[in-house]
Amino acid sequence: MPNALAAEKSPYLLQHADQPVEWLPWGEAAFARARAEDRPIFLSIGYSTCHWCHVMAHESFDDPEIAAALNAGFIPVKVDREERPDVDKVYMTYVQAATGRGGWPLSVWLTPDLKPFYGGTYFPPKDLPARPGFPRVLAALSKGWQQERASLLAEGDRALKAIRDQIAADAASTEGEDKPLFERAGTAFDAAFRHAVETFDPEHGGFGGAPKFPRPAQLAFLLRAAALQGPATAAGAEALRLVTATLQAMARGGIHDHVGGGYHRYAVDGAWFVPHFEKMLYDQAQIAVVCLEARRATGDERYGWMARDILGYVERDLTSPGGACFTAEDADSADAEGHLTEGAFYLWSAAQLRRLLGPDFPLLAAHFGVQNEGNVPAELDPQGEFRGGNLLAQVRPLTQTAAQLQLDPAAANDRLIELLDRLRAARRDRPRPHLDDKILAGPNGLMISALALASRTLDDGEQYLAAAERIAEFLRREMHDDATATLYRVWRAPAPADPCGGRGSTPAFAEDYAAVIQGLLDLYEAGFEIRWLQWAERLQARMDRLFWDEAAGGYFNSAADDPSLVLRLKEDYDGAEPAPSSLAALNLLRLGALLGGDFRERGRRTIEAFRGRWERAPHAVPQLLCAFELALEAPRHVVLAGDPASPEFKALATEVAGSFGPRRIVLAADGGEGQRWLAQRSPWLADLRPPGGRAAAFVCDEQSCLPPVESPAALRTLLASPADPGGAS
Repeated sequence: MPNALAAEKSPYLLQHADQPVEWLPWGEAAFARARAEDRPIFLSIGYSTCHWCHVMAHESFDDPEIAAALNAGFIPVKVDREERPDVDKVYMTYVQAATGRGGWPLSVWLTPDLKPFYGGTYFPPKDLPARPGFPRVLAALSKGWQQERASLLAEGDRALKAIRDQIAADAASTEGEDKPLFERAGTAFDAAFRHAVETFDPEHGGFGGAPKFPRPAQLAFLLRAAALQGPATAAGAEALRLVTATLQAMARGGIHDHVGGGYHRYAVDGAWFVPHFEKMLYDQAQIAVVCLEARRATGDERYGWMARDILGYVERDLTSPGGACFTAEDADSADAEGHLTEGAFYLWSAAQLRRLLGPDFPLLAAHFGVQNEGNVPAELDPQGEFRGGNLLAQVRPLTQTAAQLQLDPAAANDRLIELLDRLRAARRDRPRPHLDDKILAGPNGLMISALALASRTLDDGEQYLAAAERIAEFLRREMHDDATATLYRVWRAPAPADPCGGRGSTPAFAEDYAAVIQGLLDLYEAGFEIRWLQWAERLQARMDRLFWDEAAGGYFNSAADDPSLVLRLKEDYDGAEPAPSSLAALNLLRLGALLGGDFRERGRRTIEAFRGRWERAPHAVPQLLCAFELALEAPRHVVLAGDPASPEFKALATEVAGSFGPRRIVLAADGGEGQRWLAQRSPWLADLRPPGGRAAAFVCDEQSCLPPVESPAALRTLLASPADPGGAS
């Protein structure tokens, strides 16, 4: 008989609806039952495409005996971390502080008033030499609750106090407040750059060892460093080298799906070879942006190809009929015997490839390291799931592969592309990994940014602009209350078992607002439709009302009106996704340059709010460091005057989009509604007109503009001029 999760919309919660565990969703009903029955809560947090969540579910939660122990001693509660990132952050902070590690599934035991007193991640079903089994943990904690409750309650109080004390310590500055921001920011920027250089892996690219994550925020920071220093300088060239070497290594490695496009979550080894196979929308969006910026910085079309590879995968496999994007694809899928195993969809035996490719097999095998016995080392396959399979990862440059087989390199390249297309067609007959088909506001905001940048920098940009607009229109139509400017976190298509479907009841969090606002600002700069800027302004006002910390600055992750949160936290780490305040700081500075008002001051206060963090460990917040540039410099603009639909206007916009250097705010003086609306907020824009009715560009600093130019070449000269304080390279 299904448990209470059967009534939920979350794909993750529904995966657990038929288990013998008497799961309850997070909410007052579960809390009230814990209080009434005087039992602790067992909180399990995960997400729909989490491999180790599946493992623990199968090993423990499907087991009737373990389920009976859980039901007898605890109130079991399930949370989808992607629906409730605020709940996840609170208890992940506790587990990381208590154990020194984190991850999913997250397993935490709480008092009835929601204070954590014990926690960990994955627990095996039986005792292991270095780790107690889940049944032993349940028995010990159940006994402790009955016999040593006072100590467990005290631990809950102690844990929360320790976290609060650590938050206060992290927020405290290590330097005197008399130092100006530009001096402290410059020191932090330099320290973060040195950290990247020192931790760079010169053999395999990326930073540190195994497991190896892409961490796009760090690459974005290095690209800003290159832009500010100039790519021809020693520091700028070094920053670009770290980025491009990492991107090239990722593109060659098994973390890249060479057949279907896109990138897996991370590599379990240091050489990017064996991935953890899930694919997340937020990774695709951020890696695509880094690739596009690398192309702009270097002019190397390889990075444009990388971006197209990602965006093609998203369009084909992650885009909903309504235009917005699904959340993720699972690491696990069914193998030939119907068993769910990690990577089954992506691995190939040599025999399969021979049958599919015939006489072309030697070319693919030589280039991607295919071996008859499989190419995954046993030490990277602890579960034995990859035995006999081959991961496609480029083992040598194409020129060497072609020379080895006595082929013309161009012909070998064309042939490889055709072979990968054939493999993609063959792979359609395999059971696909589970699709997490919910739509989340924040990751879709990140994808708007990626598509908007692609529309500005790639030759076939019109298709990407249309895709970005479809996502924005979906979010406005389906996940936004226009009367209150309230954004919602989740949407899921109606299904036969859930005819209501649609928008979830959980309002969006700070991370959603920040990512969507960023996407709308990028979308405005791509197509110059004023409606996107107008919506961004409204969403920023709503974000400020819900999440702004008036006392200390910066943004809380969650709103103040949720009694179920024992801590209200501010994220101060740019990890898999940027922290809300890191995105918001740059959004506010951009809005200030576009619209005036107090946006700029709020952006600077957001930066200052995390001063303790970026003074001690600037490498923890590389996305926030990217905002320093606009905080320290007076606003710089390129105003394009004329009809945005005209070829002349588009040519000037393309020239601006292709420049690489210090950041400029780009806006349109269209002579119509958009310019009138902007001029109400920034009056200096009112009188900018194209001379003679022909599209022109004004390059401006602190609202003082040089004479307009009408040709892309003349604009290129202005943007590169040493006389320009923000001169681009």
